[in-house]
Amino acid sequence: MDEILSTLNSMHGLAMPVEAVGKRKEGFYFDLLPQLKPISEVVEHINLQYGRIPFAVVSGGRCDSVIRSLTVTRLIERFETIVGAEDYENSKPAPDCFLLAADRLGVEPSACLVFEDTDLGIQAATAAGMASVLVPSPMERRAAVHGNQ
Repeated sequence: MDEILSTLNSMHGLAMPVEAVGKRKEGFYFDLLPQLKPISEVVEHINLQYGRIPFAVVSGGRCDSVIRSLTVTRLIERFETIVGAEDYENSKPAPDCFLLAADRLGVEPSACLVFEDTDLGIQAATAAGMASVLVPSPMERRAAVHGNQ
């Protein structure tokens, strides 16, 4: 988040207080957490494969935020490791975060499958030598459902 806010400041000649804005944004996110709903197709895959293969969450957010999200969605126990923004230096599209997750799981990168919701994440997975699946955004999923009716 700090990197994004700093970039926005530079791109638009702004002087947003990076730390304060980041904390405020996180506060809004935590306020909305009770409304968080997991993506059913991803949860289905997790439930089908749980206990057969190890799972990790890799996020550009901080671990505490990820843990709270997984707790609300009752998925926390499914993941062997969580890699958050504080765990790596180079953010996506660099492969660092995914390589760290594979290392923590003891799995070769080429044996990993990444579910990602951003193009930068797909680029990072590819750079790590991992297969990936692009998960449509909530807006894209809603459009697909309404377009099919």
